[in-house]
Amino acid sequence: MFSQAMLELIGIGILETLYMTILSSVLAYILGLPLGILLVITDKDGIAPMVTINRIIGFIVNIFRSIPFVILLVALLPFTRMVVGTTLGPNALVVPLVIGSAPYIARLVESSLKEVDHGVIEAAQSMGASPSQIVFKVLIPEAMPSLIMGGAIAVITILSYSAMGGFVGAGGLGTLAINYGYYRYQVNIMLITIAILVLIVQGFQELGGRLMRRFDKRL
Repeated sequence: MFSQAMLELIGIGILETLYMTILSSVLAYILGLPLGILLVITDKDGIAPMVTINRIIGFIVNIFRSIPFVILLVALLPFTRMVVGTTLGPNALVVPLVIGSAPYIARLVESSLKEVDHGVIEAAQSMGASPSQIVFKVLIPEAMPSLIMGGAIAVITILSYSAMGGFVGAGGLGTLAINYGYYRYQVNIMLITIAILVLIVQGFQELGGRLMRRFDKRL
């Protein structure tokens, strides 16, 4: 059995992990969603082709996607300290989580939007719809089920990234697993943190599946 103090640490770890994951997901989507839309509409076959801009955005996205999160986490420590004033705790981890996840989300959004039938887009264009109308009234609504499932995948990825923050004292279940499961060889702590993370992942996956089925017009 776990002591009262350990149960409290586990509870704090769960709350910190959810806080980092949800806040980082929201902020990453604020950056990643517009980038994904720009990648689609500025493509050579997009509704507003601008190949140079598309290549610049794609190049920047690919650079950040190619950097392993642990390396990015360490490289951004000075920037993180400048933004939040510290490199420790959940707020500090949010900075690299957002920067590391936004490019990944941009590619997920791009992939989802490109699944929309081009005939639907051409029909909207023939009726005189502007690019912004096509994006918000055609592309996003038509791609909503895929966007939601991509969102669930992104949240789960951010959750896994947050666990890596345990190596730099970011808090959450990752820090608990590192401090007690790794440094002190308390296998029971490691196993309970793994079980909790699995449950959280299943919860996000189930929520994403339910929302996808709700917005899928084919069902």
